[in-house]
Amino acid sequence: MAQPNTRTFDELVAEGASVPTEGWDFSWFEGRATEARPSWGYARSMAGRLAEANAVLEVQTGGGEVLDRALETAAPRRPRLVVATEGWPPNVAKATALLRPRGVPVVASPDDAPLPFADGAFDLVVSRHPVEPHWGEVARVLAPGGTYFAQHVGPGSVFELIEYFLGPQPEESRNHRHPERERADAEAAGLEVVDLRAERLRMEFHDIGAVVHFLRKVVWMVPGFTVEGYRDRLRDLHERIEADGPFVAHSTRHLFDARKPRP
Repeated sequence: MAQPNTRTFDELVAEGASVPTEGWDFSWFEGRATEARPSWGYARSMAGRLAEANAVLEVQTGGGEVLDRALETAAPRRPRLVVATEGWPPNVAKATALLRPRGVPVVASPDDAPLPFADGAFDLVVSRHPVEPHWGEVARVLAPGGTYFAQHVGPGSVFELIEYFLGPQPEESRNHRHPERERADAEAAGLEVVDLRAERLRMEFHDIGAVVHFLRKVVWMVPGFTVEGYRDRLRDLHERIEADGPFVAHSTRHLFDARKPRP
């Protein structure tokens, strides 16, 4: 349960602007923002897949937190080979420090570049919230019979917050990352979609510092966001939260389970 705020607008904004943003550890938000989790429990489900796999690639690992947790859950039945990629240098450093003790190399690779691995090198490719799924590359590095198991950000995710700062967005933006469109792209790359589930999940922001930190961390929500550039809108939102309670938004997530057919 969030506690009533006694700090000023300037104090909250300064705190949200100073917290480091590397990695995908969201523990700082405890008591300040909440997000419902998908019913399928991605990290737990990934751990079950890891326990049955031989060679695994995680694409866009962030700070390595999800893979680290899944490997811990899967132990001692872990794959023979686990490799991760990451494109943002601060996250590469953080993921390397976290995953190296588990024997997992982190390869610095831009998100939009071809995956630096041989054809058919992995029997399992995983990813949590990739910027864009590169279906052709996923299909290429999967061995026949291999699986892509991932949780994607869906269409119109957190649009209540985006539109608060940017105003109404075009319909195409709302449909970007639609699960059925991604299904078609996966099938065009030669993958068979075994399971596809989607959920819309409630989010609450309990203070303006949490909003500032979220927009600094998830930079594609409000491109070019700075505190100074949006100070007036931030102040208005702070007053709204103080008067009416948490700002409510909704995230969208979908779970992909796709297989590369055998010849």
